[in-house]
Amino acid sequence: DHAALFELFTRLGFRRYSSQVKEQAAAAGISLVTGGSETIHAPKAAAPPAEISFAATNAALQLALEELANHSTVFLDAVVDGTMLRDKRLRTIGLSDGKGHYWYSPLTDGSAGEIPECLALWFRQFAGEIVVADAKPFVHALLNAKIALNARIFDTSVTDYLLDAGARSHDLHEVADRHAAGNSLAAGVSKSSKPRQKTMFDEEEPPAVGSPDPSEQVLLRLQTLEAVTGSIKPALTDASLMDLYDRLERPLISVLAELEHQGIRVDVGELKQQSDKAGARIEMLTAQIYQTAGCEFNIDSPKQLGEVLFTKLKLPILKKTKTGASTDQEVLEQLALVHPLPAMIIERRQLTKLKGTYLDTLPALVHPFSGRVHATFHQTVASTGRLSSSDPNLQNIPIRTDEGRQIRRAFRAGSAGWELVCADYSQIELRVLAHFSRDEALMDAFRRGIDIHAAVAADVFQVPVTEVNSDQRRVAKAVNFGVIYGQSPFGLATALNIDRSEAAHFIDSYFQRYAGVARFCEQVLEETVRTGFARTILNRRRAISGIRSTTGIQRNMPERTAINTVIQGSAADLIKKAMIEVSQQLKASGLSAELLLQIHDELVFEVNGDHRAQLIELIVPGMQNAMQLDVPLVVDVSFGPNWLDQQDVELN
Repeated sequence: DHAALFELFTRLGFRRYSSQVKEQAAAAGISLVTGGSETIHAPKAAAPPAEISFAATNAALQLALEELANHSTVFLDAVVDGTMLRDKRLRTIGLSDGKGHYWYSPLTDGSAGEIPECLALWFRQFAGEIVVADAKPFVHALLNAKIALNARIFDTSVTDYLLDAGARSHDLHEVADRHAAGNSLAAGVSKSSKPRQKTMFDEEEPPAVGSPDPSEQVLLRLQTLEAVTGSIKPALTDASLMDLYDRLERPLISVLAELEHQGIRVDVGELKQQSDKAGARIEMLTAQIYQTAGCEFNIDSPKQLGEVLFTKLKLPILKKTKTGASTDQEVLEQLALVHPLPAMIIERRQLTKLKGTYLDTLPALVHPFSGRVHATFHQTVASTGRLSSSDPNLQNIPIRTDEGRQIRRAFRAGSAGWELVCADYSQIELRVLAHFSRDEALMDAFRRGIDIHAAVAADVFQVPVTEVNSDQRRVAKAVNFGVIYGQSPFGLATALNIDRSEAAHFIDSYFQRYAGVARFCEQVLEETVRTGFARTILNRRRAISGIRSTTGIQRNMPERTAINTVIQGSAADLIKKAMIEVSQQLKASGLSAELLLQIHDELVFEVNGDHRAQLIELIVPGMQNAMQLDVPLVVDVSFGPNWLDQQDVELN
C-alpha cells in the first residue's frame, strides 16, 4: 500500500524511504498528494537501450557540437579534477540532446588540461539551456580556462534543494533516488562509482566484474539527468518555485563561482604571529590550570576534567550526560561564577580551537599562485536558504573575542593602493520581522531611525527612550532576537542570567506591546500546518511537521524552526538578490573593484582606492533597493586595508 507506507515514513521522518515510495508510486501510475496539493510527477518511462558515440578527436567533437548547435536544451556530464578551486580542470565531457543521441569525449586530443577550441567556442556561443548536476565545479573549470559560459544553467542539485531543502544530499545519485526511481544510478551507482548503503527497496544484484567503462558511466549519468529533469521541472512549476530558481538561484551560481575564483588575499606572516602568540598563551594557561587544580591532568579529556571539577574541587554538578557530569561551555560559564578554574578552561578551549581551526590551517589553504584563499560557498546546505562556506569556513570566524576578531586582520586587499570595503545590512532580520508582522510600533521605530533595541526596552519597561539604561537595552536585544529564534523563557533566563519568571514576564510584555508580532507568529504556524511548508518572502519553502494546534509563546522545535525559516530565510533571499544586483552593476560600471565574500548580512569588496567613493555610491542603493520592504533598509559601510581595521563611512 504505497499511500500507507508514504504516510508512515513521512510521519516518522524517514525522508529517503518516503521519497522512494513516492517515486515508486509515480512510476506505477499511482497518484500521491503531499503537503496540501502537490502532485508527484512520474519520470518518463525508461528509454530503450542507447549507445554513446565516442568523440576521441577534436574533429569528432566538432561534429557532435554542430549537431547540438540548434537544440534548445543540452544535457552535460562534466568530470572535473583539481583539489583547489583555482586548479579545477575539465577532464571528460558527456553530451546529450535529450532525444536519444549521446556523445563522450575524454578531451585528450591536445595539451593536458586544455579545453579544445571548438568546445570553448561552443560554450561561448550556445544560447540555450545546459542541464548539469552540481554546476559550480564545471563553471570553475571554465573560469580557469578563461571561458565565459553563454548558456542558461539548469542545475539539478540546486533545483532539488529548492524542492526539498532538508534533504541530506543533493548529489545526482541522491536526486535520482527522489526523482528517477528505477534508474540504475538510483540503485547505487554514484559519480564516484562508490555504492551507497542498501535500503529495503534495493534488490540483490550480482557482483560487478572488472572496471566500469567510462563511456557507459557517462551514458548512465546523462540518462539520469534526463530522467530527473523530466520530474523536477514540472515539480518546480507546481510548487511555484521556477521563478525563484530563474531569478535568484540560477544567476547566483555564476556570482558565487566568480567571487570564489577571485578569492581574498591572506597574510600568512600575520597568521604566524597570531599563532605563536596564541600558543604561548595556551602554554601559560595550561600551567595556571595545573597550579589552580593542584595536579596535572589531560585538560582535553571531559572525564579527567570532570574528576577535577566535581570530585577534587567539589564544584556542583549542573548537568549530566550519558557518560557522566557535563563539562560543556554552558556548564563552565556557570561554574566560572564560583571558581576561577572554569574560566581558564574556557579561554584555553577557545584559543586551542582558534589556533587549530584558523591560525594554523588557513596558510595551507592559500593558493600558491594567487596568494589568496578561495573558499567554497554552498547553495544547497543550509535549510533556511542561507549560504554556508568551507575550505575555509569564513562564516564561523569568531568575532566575540578579541583574539577571534584579530584573525580578520590577516584578510587584506590584494594590491598596493587597494582597500577592502564592507557593506553590512543593519538589523536585517528584525526589519524583515517588522515587514511581515506589520506591527505599527515596530515599523514606526525603524521608520524614525531610532535604536530598535532601545525603543523596545522603552516600551517593555515603560520608560522614555532617553532613560533606557544598558541593562534594559541588553534585555530588549535578547528578547528581540529571541522572538526570531523562538527562545523560551528558560533560554532567555539562561542567556541573561536572570530568574525564569522574570524572563517570562519580559516575553509576555513584549508580545502584549507588539501584538502584530504575536499575530504574525501564529499566522506562520497556521500556514505551515495547512500547507506543510514554511515559506520566505520569495516563496522559498521548507517542509516542517510537528506543529501543534495551540501553542501560545511556548514553542516546540518545529514551531521555532518555522518562524525562524520565514525570517532568516527571507533575509537570505534579500542578501542573495543584493549580491546579484550589485554584481551586475559592478560589471557594467567599469570600476576596478570585485566582490570577494558574503558573510551572513555582509558583503566584502576589494577596490582600487581611487574608485572607493564610486563603489560605495553603487553598493548602497543597490543593496537598499534590492527588495522593497515596508520599513527602510539601512546599509552600514566601512573601508580599510584589511577586514579588521575599518573606518566607518558617513552616508547622507
